[in-house]
Amino acid sequence: MSTVIWITGASSGIGEAFAKEFARLGGFRLVLSARRPNELERVKSICVGQGLSSHDVLVLPLDVTDIQSHVAKVDCVLAQFGQIDMLINNAGVSQRSWCVDTDLEVYRRIFEIDVFGQISLTKAVLPHMLRRNSGHLAITSSVAGKIGAPLRTGYSMAKHAVMGFFDALRCEIAHQGIHVSTITPGSVQTQVSVNAMRADGEAFGVMDVEIENGMDTDSCAQEVVGKLLARQREIPVGEGQEMGLLDMKRSDPEAMFDLLESMTANLRARGIY
Repeated sequence: MSTVIWITGASSGIGEAFAKEFARLGGFRLVLSARRPNELERVKSICVGQGLSSHDVLVLPLDVTDIQSHVAKVDCVLAQFGQIDMLINNAGVSQRSWCVDTDLEVYRRIFEIDVFGQISLTKAVLPHMLRRNSGHLAITSSVAGKIGAPLRTGYSMAKHAVMGFFDALRCEIAHQGIHVSTITPGSVQTQVSVNAMRADGEAFGVMDVEIENGMDTDSCAQEVVGKLLARQREIPVGEGQEMGLLDMKRSDPEAMFDLLESMTANLRARGIY
């Protein structure tokens, strides 16, 4: 039987690109989850157009914050395909606001989506993988999961949290045949900043310059999927200065902090936010 890949946040952006890359490679069965059924059907049509059978792509609408539904959703996948070989936790939301202005409820909402939603679905899938002594769990974190970035206190909080959780989970279950990968993208050309939360929880509605000029989603997906299939445990992906910050955080953190403070001062001077 072909490998079953379950992708959340599959209706757009990196998640959609993951689905298209697995379809391009062939030999996989896909579960596509997000909140928008019509967009999931659109992505399914693309995957079928790339050669997958319609029966090999399951559209499974899912709100990751509805944690009470997660076990039932796992049961739906198992009823359709009989197994789950890889879960890619890719759903999430970002933020663009200064900490001093941001409602506490915005931080709570980001954490519910980006952290508890991912943990809950992972825990719902994990017993199935443990019974089989086989499986692969992945999380889309961010460079912001390694580096605290201005206007992203909530996003950095959440992405640091999932990096820590999945790194710890990896060492707990490695001996049981289950692999864990943390995906660490820099700027990728998605709607992440447009859909990000403002201080009051409303959509930011603006495309960041660095996102607009970032790595295209297809190139990102091609690189990440190849490394997932190679079972790489941490997968940084991106281009430009952000990726250099990952090295600087380890080699010269004081210089990195100075650089980020300078970048923040420039943002304030420009008065964009």
